[in-house]
Amino acid sequence: MPEGDARLGVDSGPGGDGHAHDQPPVTGARSDAAPAMARGREAVVRRAQRLNVVTIGWNVVEGFVAVIAGLVAGSVSLVGFGLDSGIEVSAAFILAWRLSRERQGGCMQDDDRRATRAIAASFAALAVYVAAGSLLDLVTGARPQASPVGVVLAAMSVTVMPVLARAKRRLAPALGSRAVEADAAQTDLCALLSVVLLAGLGANAGFGWWWADPAAGLAIAALAANEAVRTWRAESLQDTCCP
Repeated sequence: MPEGDARLGVDSGPGGDGHAHDQPPVTGARSDAAPAMARGREAVVRRAQRLNVVTIGWNVVEGFVAVIAGLVAGSVSLVGFGLDSGIEVSAAFILAWRLSRERQGGCMQDDDRRATRAIAASFAALAVYVAAGSLLDLVTGARPQASPVGVVLAAMSVTVMPVLARAKRRLAPALGSRAVEADAAQTDLCALLSVVLLAGLGANAGFGWWWADPAAGLAIAALAANEAVRTWRAESLQDTCCP
């Protein structure tokens, strides 16, 4: 046998121990890549936090206006829409806590799961409340007034929410966060609720179909309940543990 194999860099001759001595382990690339990856993740976290601030600000105003306008008009769907905005603010605060945990490093999986389950619970609470109010209005024949403010608010939400949801969803894979994805889904749901709300308010204002408002409320409740189940059952993304 030859005393050494140049291709492998192994010294198997006299005094050799059979190990590769000519090729030191390549560690420089990894050591250089780790800080770059950490900086990239920090940038994504900061962007997610900025989007979260925008979400909170928009929904505080939207929720306040919707609830007041809904109470004035006697519109259960508009009040439910406003409450959804309030729940989305709660979800945004939950997500803010989740993102703050990034500073501690280590595995985020348990924190992410708790945040995701809390968001799912908020969907369920909204579904129960709006469904009860809508059924009560249908049974009693409550006739809401037309709400021009509600129509304008719903139209604005239809425009803004999809853009915000897409921006959030792009960040979820980079963070490996199902909580970020669930928050984006809630923003998507808000956009869909806006469409349903706009249809109900428009039908009531344009055609006098009083039942369109509680019917829209039931649709909102059904969508929220479905999202609650889907979010609760969601599995953590594979890279949730990435520091």
